[in-house]
Amino acid sequence: MANFFKPAVKAKQTAQQITVRIDKLDMNGVAVSRWNKKPLFIQGALPGEVVEVKVFEQKNKYAKAKLLTIKEQSEARVKPECQHFSVCGGCDLQMSEFSQQIEFKKDKVTALFSRNLMPANIATSLPWQPALVGEPYHYRRKARIGVQFNKHNEATIGFRQKSTNHLAAIKSCPVLVEPLTDIFPVFNELITQLTIKSAIGHLEVIYANVADSDKKITVVVRQLKPLSNADMILWESYADRYQWHVIFDHGNHQQTLCPSDKEPFQSANVGSKSEQLSQTSSQLNYQLTNGLQIDFAPSDFIQVNEHINYVMIEQALSWLKLTSDDKVLDLFCGLGNFSLALAQQVSEVVGVEGVQAMVDKAQDNANKNNLNNCQFFQADLNSDWLNETWADTAFDKVLLDPARAGAEQAVEQIAQLKIPTILYVSCEPTTLARDCQILVSQGYAIERISLIDMFSQTKHVETMVLLNRTL
Repeated sequence: MANFFKPAVKAKQTAQQITVRIDKLDMNGVAVSRWNKKPLFIQGALPGEVVEVKVFEQKNKYAKAKLLTIKEQSEARVKPECQHFSVCGGCDLQMSEFSQQIEFKKDKVTALFSRNLMPANIATSLPWQPALVGEPYHYRRKARIGVQFNKHNEATIGFRQKSTNHLAAIKSCPVLVEPLTDIFPVFNELITQLTIKSAIGHLEVIYANVADSDKKITVVVRQLKPLSNADMILWESYADRYQWHVIFDHGNHQQTLCPSDKEPFQSANVGSKSEQLSQTSSQLNYQLTNGLQIDFAPSDFIQVNEHINYVMIEQALSWLKLTSDDKVLDLFCGLGNFSLALAQQVSEVVGVEGVQAMVDKAQDNANKNNLNNCQFFQADLNSDWLNETWADTAFDKVLLDPARAGAEQAVEQIAQLKIPTILYVSCEPTTLARDCQILVSQGYAIERISLIDMFSQTKHVETMVLLNRTL
């Protein structure tokens, strides 16, 4: 059969100005109205507001518009604390009063459960518990900062703009913990002086304990080309001035520079000094409940909100009603964020993670905290793992904390094991609702559910659900 060329249908462009009333926010926190018998999406507006907008894109099933003027303002509207909110894509909800942000997230979870759970009355009567909330600003202890260079080799340092891959030039970020909030102008000043500027891919900042010392700023520099001696000396001077712990990530090896180091690097190649430092000074850590400590490397996943992570673990321990005889399975256990706290209260903890390096680190963390009732294993939890030796244990409870993709295959196998109690911690309500539907269909009932405001000012939702077996 002959194939004929068909040009792609392009979105219809328009510059029409109209006035509309906002009906609701969609799952991404974008305002939705109706225009020309289809949804009209407007960033930055709130439900109930009457706004003047300029339509800039039309498709068959929806249109998009830019907010121009608010003619009738919602009582929930507040002034964003960030001067870059209108352009930066990091936050979605700063224009909304904090309690309304929590309601938006709760409604989002409820709507997704309504789509997935059968019978439907389960979703409409979810046993909501009070949300875990902390400070709405200055909570994020880890962030990746983009660096882009124009044709004049001038740097833009910041986060992605809304709906584009271009960076917004950031001067200050009130979502970051205060030692990191105003670091952007310092980076700009430093990078402007570098002799090989475009060698930087991105920067990552972390505020945590370094080795066994107090908290300080760790700066990870993704270095695409070898550093010149002049640039190394420049970085050293800034590390000394601001007491940074600097790690140069060259892809296949790292160099570490601490403010206590008095000798400048002689070259950007890994030498004996930097190799030794990488082994001893790149280790970071944070505190958990009851004096526990988690060691991690800068590239490891950790929860970005330290306070909320702490109270989340406390709530998990409380909801599970642990006893000294319990045997607990911790799936997607990571570095042992939940495992170590569980181990202090139960007979045995088995942690399972997909990456062997994380398994090794979790075991090291258990050993460092003198916990000898933890065992950690590597397994692909999105495949068949029921035949694994560790799965033969008669577990009383299971905790799982998967990535955004959820744990569809894992929960199907948990149901086969008939583990009495399940605590599911989720960072993606879409997959959480799907997985809970599987568990409900297999004889589990939702006993408790709560929001965890891990990512304040954003559309992202963390949720904790407790399920008990009824059959």
